[in-house]
Amino acid sequence: MKLDRQTIVLGARIVDKRAAIEAVGKILVENGFIQPGYINSMQKREEVANTFLGNGIAIPHGLPEDRELINRTGIAVLQIPSGVTWNPGETASLVIGIAAKSDEHIGILTNLTRILDDPQTTARLAQTTDPASIIDVLSGPAASDQPTVPEINLEGFSSVVVQVSGEHGLHARPATAFVETAKQFAADIIVVHGDRSGNGKSLVDLLKLGVSSGHSIQIHARGEDAAAALAALQAAVAAGLGEEHEPSTPDAALNHGWQPQNVAATIPGIKASPGLAIGPVRQYVHERIVVDKNSNDPEAEKKRLRQAVAAAKENLQQLYDEVRAKTGAAKAAIFKAHLAFLDDPELQLEVRDRIDAGRSAGSAWQQAIDERIRDLEQHEDPVLAGRAMDLQDVGRRVLKHIAGVIQEQPFIPTEPVILVAEDLTPSDTAALDPALILGLCTAGGGPTSHSAIIARSLGIPAMVSAGPAVLKISDQTLAILDGDSGTLYLEPSEEDRNTAAQARQELDSLRDEEFRRRFEPALTLDGQRIEVVANIGTAAEAEQAVKAGGEGVGLLRTEFMFLGRDAPPDEEEQFKNYTAMLASLNGLPMIVRTLDIGGDKEVPYLDLPAEDNPFLGERGIRLCLKRPDLFSAQLRAIYRASLHGPLKIMLPMVSTLEELAAAKQLAEQARLAVGAEPVEIGIMVEVPSVAVMADAFATQVDFFSVGTNDLTQYVLAMDRLHPTLAAKADSLHPAVLRMIDMVVKAADQAGIWVGVCGGLAGEPLGAVILAGLGVRELSMVVPSIAAIKARLRNITLEDARALARQALACPDLEQVRKLQLPTGEQR
Repeated sequence: MKLDRQTIVLGARIVDKRAAIEAVGKILVENGFIQPGYINSMQKREEVANTFLGNGIAIPHGLPEDRELINRTGIAVLQIPSGVTWNPGETASLVIGIAAKSDEHIGILTNLTRILDDPQTTARLAQTTDPASIIDVLSGPAASDQPTVPEINLEGFSSVVVQVSGEHGLHARPATAFVETAKQFAADIIVVHGDRSGNGKSLVDLLKLGVSSGHSIQIHARGEDAAAALAALQAAVAAGLGEEHEPSTPDAALNHGWQPQNVAATIPGIKASPGLAIGPVRQYVHERIVVDKNSNDPEAEKKRLRQAVAAAKENLQQLYDEVRAKTGAAKAAIFKAHLAFLDDPELQLEVRDRIDAGRSAGSAWQQAIDERIRDLEQHEDPVLAGRAMDLQDVGRRVLKHIAGVIQEQPFIPTEPVILVAEDLTPSDTAALDPALILGLCTAGGGPTSHSAIIARSLGIPAMVSAGPAVLKISDQTLAILDGDSGTLYLEPSEEDRNTAAQARQELDSLRDEEFRRRFEPALTLDGQRIEVVANIGTAAEAEQAVKAGGEGVGLLRTEFMFLGRDAPPDEEEQFKNYTAMLASLNGLPMIVRTLDIGGDKEVPYLDLPAEDNPFLGERGIRLCLKRPDLFSAQLRAIYRASLHGPLKIMLPMVSTLEELAAAKQLAEQARLAVGAEPVEIGIMVEVPSVAVMADAFATQVDFFSVGTNDLTQYVLAMDRLHPTLAAKADSLHPAVLRMIDMVVKAADQAGIWVGVCGGLAGEPLGAVILAGLGVRELSMVVPSIAAIKARLRNITLEDARALARQALACPDLEQVRKLQLPTGEQR
């Protein structure tokens, strides 16, 4: 398509952004491109996304759901020589309104992005009095409808062409799904989009392609399994690459109706998470990380890098599990993307080459990451450009394990504060303590960023895109942050503080009630108690679990002591860790799961062979029985610690009675060696063989603990981390629930108890159904404890049983998800 003079207005005088959008929208209406209602959609889009590209150019457009108001594809240009404030610190002189019914406008936008780094050209266009100047630049020969295919050797490659869907195209999460699918095949895979190409197994390469929604890519594959790879990738793209729709606006907020009357300054931004926060401002400062520049021992540096990456992967996997339990798989998926960054073959090769050239591991890693961050930041697509923050997050995570950190203490305020930052990585936000963070305000970011999503899940009022002015606010400045309007008010009057506090109190009353009663037991309305305990992976989390209302620890993952090091922890180190945790629990019980590790985790000192399917290989109890030296040392440490507090032993990934018998024999030898009394020994129910033979296993153990995450993937034959199947690997599937029902009935018959320590225990619907099935202990991530206890206090056990019977009778997952939670009288 071509611009013409009728769609260009020069020399406009506009008072503000809203008027500019109205004016450029009217040009589109007058030229028959849109219906008048689409202008309102353009205004709404601006509330949830920043359309300012930079260098004086803004491209307002409407929400995707309002495309029916577009008559035909068109572009209008509004020139404002004096400029108009688009956002704080951003002035637009060229406002280009877009009505995109098809992709005919892409050539113009391509030319537009190419002049963003040309201030002389944009300045000239902002002042020109000749429409032809704008037409020549935006519709010139560079905007070819036939992009030049890169000159790459595709001899021997087979190809398919597919169209990418999803709201934001091939951004981090769907690109991760593509990479994970591609890596299942040995074939070489190249992806081509327009005049760019990249390695189909490299997440960074895919992001650099800049593939927007609705655009096509060519997938080329060469190798013995090329045909299978192309078929799998074509199917994965057609299925949406595991992408779930994320609402373009934050969750609906309660209308508090509060407005200030007397404040020193008002800083507008974009709303990201509802609620009111009142308190002192505190500027966020990242840890400073220092790395050596050079090294004379490349092999030692490569080893350091491998260990750091392995430790970072374990950190990310734990973070994924925790956020998934709090907010669901879709919102936690960004941490899977972070894991994919760490596996990027192009990145790994480049870092190794830099080390061979004399760089230290830290310096080589930092240089490679920084280059990729710069590449992503230059993308014209703001969603893809925003992924640079994710890559920075991954880079810092690895560097912390390699380098010296000057500020070794994590960022922990000493008082509740409104946190102000240039931007926050997803890990930064997920690690925040809602008790100390009253509100979040970032200079950059957007309302659909991963950090904003996590802030909402934590119930922290937040605003984004407030501009660089917020970074100059002095610490301890009193402020009110209104997450419902996206506004920060500085130095409010006493009256404003009082009225805001009253409004906030009304909004927080239900949440506060849950928190106040967190230490009360989860007694159903008819007096039946369900124990609510915590899943933890580190010593620090034991104390957090108690403070959150946990009644003990239902799952201690002991892997944290074995990862990111040159040798396994000895018996004494493990003993000290276990006793420290028991001391933090102050008499509450703790279930210690023995080492659950295998080919899916990189532990250099174990010399584990790579496995095609590590989840079906030597992991859990199989590895422990193969390495009795490791297993016996751990068992001795556990039995020694049992003298210092109530403790139970849980064996992971047991699949046969023979494995159980061998493990119990080693445990008994360890107990006798240290002179300890017997403790209860249970097993994780994670594989179907144990569930269907639960009656036989129940006579050999003291308890069962169902690991719903693994049990689900084995029952449904779906990898719970698979890029396109993960959303379907839902533990509420009737097949999984029937397995749990079998386990509970067998346990009841044998007189033992059943707990659940998988993600299903921390989900409200799942917790009630599990209670109805007869599960008596629910173990979950720490942040879920208070809410689940509150939910259980509002039901009768008979109501839960009725709901469980309904769930067992459902034919599919969708029907289970539609079941309504029972409600009882508030006690």
